[in-house]
Amino acid sequence: MKLKSLYKYSIAFAIILIAAVSCKRDPSNPGKEYAPNMYLPVGYEPYRQEKANPINPMGLTMRLPVEGTVARRNYKTSFGDSDSAQVDLMVYNIPADSISISERVLKNPVPLNEKTMAEGKVLFERYCQHCHGATGAGDGKVAAIYKGVPNYASDAYKNLNEGHIFHVITYGKARMWPHGSQINPEERWKIVHYVQKLQKGA
Repeated sequence: MKLKSLYKYSIAFAIILIAAVSCKRDPSNPGKEYAPNMYLPVGYEPYRQEKANPINPMGLTMRLPVEGTVARRNYKTSFGDSDSAQVDLMVYNIPADSISISERVLKNPVPLNEKTMAEGKVLFERYCQHCHGATGAGDGKVAAIYKGVPNYASDAYKNLNEGHIFHVITYGKARMWPHGSQINPEERWKIVHYVQKLQKGA
């Protein structure tokens, strides 16, 4: 009987001793692990250079892509015969909250003619008419539910200049959502031409 009690106490003591030895003060130490390399890989942050990367040249973590692998749409558009008439429409780095700057400095690089006006009308019908209406009166089908769409020919909006209109198409304003990701810069400028026509009530 005494041996059985001694045996039970010995087992209980052994369990307590193992538990006490297993607990360590370092909470980040997981103890024994099977295949620790799978759990604790050597990580290299692409935008930080805290240690040399032995795989890449010069120990860099972030490498430049091979030339020609990252495509950029060519917006270098030529208007007219001379090289001076060439404009890179992709360059537009005015911040979204700086609409007053765009009003002062932006000028429409796309020439105003029948062709660009016709293209601007098609683009307006495709992207804008559902809210702004066919004549820009703010009476599109969506505007009936989505209140607050302006009338371009009204006193409050008929004097908005080309830079303002381009900026708003790009970044949006108030309840209007941005369209910069859907409409490329050249198309936006063509829409600006057509909107300015609607401002005149034409």
